Parts: sequence; C-alpha cells; structure tokens
Amino acid sequence: MHFLFQDFFKDAIDDMAARTLRCVAIAYRTCETDELPTDEEQLAQWTLPDDDLVLLAIVGIKDPCRPGVRDAVRLCTHAGVKVRMVTGDNVQTAKAIALECGILSPGADTNEPYVIEGKRFRELSDKQREQVVQKISVMGRSSPTDKLLLVQTLRKQGEVVAVTGDGTNDAPALHEADIGLSMGIQGTEVAKESSDIIILDDNFASVVKVVRWGRSVYANIQKFIQFQLTVNVAALVINVVAAVSSGDVPLTTVQLLWVNLIMDTLGALALATEPPTDHLMDRTPVGRREPLVTNIMWRNLIVQAVYQVAVLLVLNFCGISILKLEKDEKAHAYMVKNTVIFNAFVFCQIFNEFNARKPEEINVFSGVTKNHLFVGIVGATCVLQIIIINFLGKFTSTVRLNFQLWVVCVVIGIISWPLAVVGKFIPVPKTPLAKVFIKPYQRCIAARNARSSN
Repeated sequence: MHFLFQDFFKDAIDDMAARTLRCVAIAYRTCETDELPTDEEQLAQWTLPDDDLVLLAIVGIKDPCRPGVRDAVRLCTHAGVKVRMVTGDNVQTAKAIALECGILSPGADTNEPYVIEGKRFRELSDKQREQVVQKISVMGRSSPTDKLLLVQTLRKQGEVVAVTGDGTNDAPALHEADIGLSMGIQGTEVAKESSDIIILDDNFASVVKVVRWGRSVYANIQKFIQFQLTVNVAALVINVVAAVSSGDVPLTTVQLLWVNLIMDTLGALALATEPPTDHLMDRTPVGRREPLVTNIMWRNLIVQAVYQVAVLLVLNFCGISILKLEKDEKAHAYMVKNTVIFNAFVFCQIFNEFNARKPEEINVFSGVTKNHLFVGIVGATCVLQIIIINFLGKFTSTVRLNFQLWVVCVVIGIISWPLAVVGKFIPVPKTPLAKVFIKPYQRCIAARNARSSN
C-alpha cells in the first residue's frame, strides 16, 4: 500500500511538473507545547521537524513566463549567445519551463547531459565537466555551488560568461562571471553588490538590450579606431615623405593640431554617439582574445590611407603645375598649394567619417539623419574649416582659395565614398593579421630553441 501511494504521488508531481507547475507539499505534525519556540531568539535556533509528518496536499504553483521572454531567448540565440537555465526546480519542471521559454526546442534531446541535475554535474570530475559543459542547456535541482562550478568550467574553456541572479546565494556566481546581472526589484543587496549590471525591471528581455548596447559600444570604439588610424597614418606618411624628399612639410604644426582636434575630440564624439541597430544582433560574439582591430578595419584603413597619401603627395610635388599656379608669385603659389593640401586633407577626413560609420556595409548613409549630433558635428567642422581658410590665414599659415580650388578640395574628399564601396568588395582572410605575422616569428623562435637544445 505504501508503494502504491508513493507511485501515485510521484505520478502527480511529474504530471504537474510537465505542465510547468512548481510542486509544494503541505503537511503537519503535532508537537508538545514546551518543544515550540516562544520568542524570536529561540525561533532562529529552532529546527523545523521533518519527520512524522501528515501529508495534507500537494499543490502546483504556476509561475508564468513574462511576455517577451521567448522572443528575447530567440534573439539571444540568433546573436550567438547560448542561454542556459540553472534552477533549483525539479528537473521535469525545469525542462517544461525551458520548452516554454524557447531554451529547449520541441525536438531537442532532453537526456543527460543536455538536461542534467545539479548533483550529477557536481559529482563529475573536472575533465568530465569540461567535456559535457558545452552541451548543458538546463540544470535542475541545482545549488549555488553547482551554478558557480558551471561558470568556472565555462570560463576555463575561454567562454565569456554572463550570469543573472537575484538571491544572496547567487552572489558567488555573479562575482565569478565576466558579466553579472542582478535584479533591481527582487534582487538582494548582496547580489547587487556582486554584479556588474543591475536590471531595473527584473525582466530577462532587458538582457537583449544589454547585449545590443554592449555590442554598440564595442562597434563604436572600433569605428573611431579605424577613423583615427587612417588620419594618423596619412598625416604621418605625407609629412615624413615630404620632409625627407624636399626638407619641408606641407602640414604645419597648427594645422595638425586642428586636424587632431576635429578627429580626436569631435570625431570621437560623432562616432561614439551612433545608436545601436538591429544589424548588431546578426554578428557573432567577439572572443576574449580576438583583436580589437579586425581584418575588415585594416582593409578599409589601408584603402583610404593609400588614396589620401597618393593624392596629397602628388599635390605636394606637382601641385603648382596641376593647379596651374606657374604664373603666380613663387611664395604665393607655394602657400596656395599647401593650403589646398591642408584643405583637401581635412575634407578627406570629413567624408571618411561617414565611411567609418559602417565599416562592413555598402550604404554608409543609412540612419545618418537619426543621429543629430553626428550631422551637427560634421556640419560644424565644415563651417569651422571655411572660417579657418578664409579668415585665420596668419594663424594657420593658409591663404584664401578661389571657388575652383574649393571644388577641387571637396572632390578629392568625396572620392573617398565610391572608393570605400569598391574597397568593401576586396575579400579579407578570416585569420587575424596579427596571427598571420606572428606565426613566422614563432617558427623562428621554435627553430632557434631546437638548435640550441641540440
């Protein structure tokens, strides 16, 4: 009879768990009055008896998923972020909730190790844990130690791990993870202090916003680095080549200071304020050891820098004849030529700022009107450049240009747009350039060590 009731209760629990209900047993027992605590101090030290209990009922509590959680899990998966559920619930309940949320697909394998109990995971050796950890999607009946072990094992394999939690027991895992996200409403103070980000609305869907903004910040940093390197490489090569060949430089100190101002300060501000786009969620995650400057950035940088250096060096050495300044006074012709070089160089950077917005896309103008700060900064830079050329000649060592020369400068700058489109059709290797160049060096070191050991 005992086994019959035990099977009945087990079937009832499994049935409720399969319907995403959390099972709670309600029971009682009689106690002597002198065994019960009479104040809070005794209550804190009192151990609730768990034997000789009389079962009253087993109830299932429904904790429905928040609206948007399934879509959030789908977006995270599409973005290359694997969502795993670690819970103290019954494995059957955890499995049903995971199916409801989209963490497990309807036809997915729900056997071990894809769905595993915390105790089972804890009992595995370090080597066994490393073998199964990538397959785990759901962990039920888990303790805080199991959650911490999962985070440590994933990090040991080079994964970037983000953990969500709200309880004090979650604090070790939140602290150990690369990114800890605690709940702002239900989260304890210990959990909040151990985390890096606090989700104010306690909604998992906000994790998608975290991923989107995190990728946006990273992408904006890459845009600025590409833009800044192009400016610095072009300015350095132009001045060094001109100085070595003719003993004079076309870009003066004051002009370079102005270029650095508009590129370092205004350029950074313009590119750093680019809002996140849905395109960011189509990218694969960036590994912990992947270089900040990608091969695509190197390609774009080299294309623009080579163009700017070539055109401006041609102007430096042949500008007087190209611009038809032979009849002008020699000193004035020289000043006009250097002013055209400076003006064209600045306009190259202004137009290249648009290219830096979309390092991988052909259409660099998509969404540009939504970023009012970017448009304002570019417009202000153009106005300031016109003022410098026309009214601050003594300070910047420039002279006024006629309409035809202004057109020449703008055309030189605007060519960077079609050039960027053509450049994006140039294929780039997937292996980072740093690894390509470091491999021969590593072979030389290995060969040298082998010879020395022999």
